[in-house]
Amino acid sequence: MNSTLWPIRIVFVAVCAAAGWLVCYSIREWDHFRALATFAGFSIGLLMVLVDILLRGFSLRGLSAVTFGLGVGLLVAYLLSVSPLLEQGDAQIIYLVRLGLFLICGYLATVIALRGKDEFNLVIPYVRFVPHEVDVPLVVVDTSSLIDGRIVRVCEAGFLSAALVIPRFVLAEVQSIADSQDPHKQARGRRGLEVLNQLRKIKRLDLRVHESEAKPGEVEAKLVFLAQSMKARLLTTDYNLAKMAEFQGVQWLNLHALAKALRPQLVMGEALEVELVKAGKEEGQAVGYLEDGSMVVVAEGRAYIGQTVHVEIVSILPSSGGKMVFARVQSERRL
Repeated sequence: MNSTLWPIRIVFVAVCAAAGWLVCYSIREWDHFRALATFAGFSIGLLMVLVDILLRGFSLRGLSAVTFGLGVGLLVAYLLSVSPLLEQGDAQIIYLVRLGLFLICGYLATVIALRGKDEFNLVIPYVRFVPHEVDVPLVVVDTSSLIDGRIVRVCEAGFLSAALVIPRFVLAEVQSIADSQDPHKQARGRRGLEVLNQLRKIKRLDLRVHESEAKPGEVEAKLVFLAQSMKARLLTTDYNLAKMAEFQGVQWLNLHALAKALRPQLVMGEALEVELVKAGKEEGQAVGYLEDGSMVVVAEGRAYIGQTVHVEIVSILPSSGGKMVFARVQSERRL
């Protein structure tokens, strides 16, 4: 974008300087001030480019909020200026009061609209460049879900039939985590960025970025507010955020709860396929793990370490980490 803007800016400054030089042809009295007029046009062009650079972070969303706020402020000022309060009195004082009303009301309404531009965009819808169906269910995604990574597999499987809404401040938070000096945080942040790229590559996925900002301490509250205002569900792996959303009446989706719900119900005598990865504590035992993290202790399975075997469940014991499954090898069905 910058490589395209700078040539345009340079041409604009040159045109302003040329315009200052050409003005002297229309006003004969300025014929001796062509150099000064050219410099004035050049300076005006530079000033406009400087204003353009200072407004770099000003988006169309902000412009719509400013326009709305300025219009409301001027309307309020006009209604006050034509009210009976200013019908009588000194004409000069009335003029100054009306001028002050227009300046003050316009400024205050514009500032208020800018501070609440997120709420403004939710209350007053504006024209979008990409048309979306209104009746599509929405899911607001938080930072923890992106870093978790399982959302990609869920979307690829097609089980999440909703449009994913990623707020701009969530993207900024993932980027800040990826730029952290802590290697653990940096790895988590980079995984979140990889998940974003993978989500964008899923063709049938409706992925939207919501232009919304939030201060570092307001991220959780802003997520709940957006989900509540957009009548969307909140996708998170953060237990505290989920409970806050539940308190505010926002439906939430938890990937941990989804993984727990998909755990297979194991019964004695059932056959399983498991990869044995290490030796067990007792002689001849080998240990493997199911997809949900449950430990499978296989009797007489030490000879099959490093292989995937079919086992038959002998008993199941509950543990703090889930379930501990005891099984024996079905040697005739070893893979």
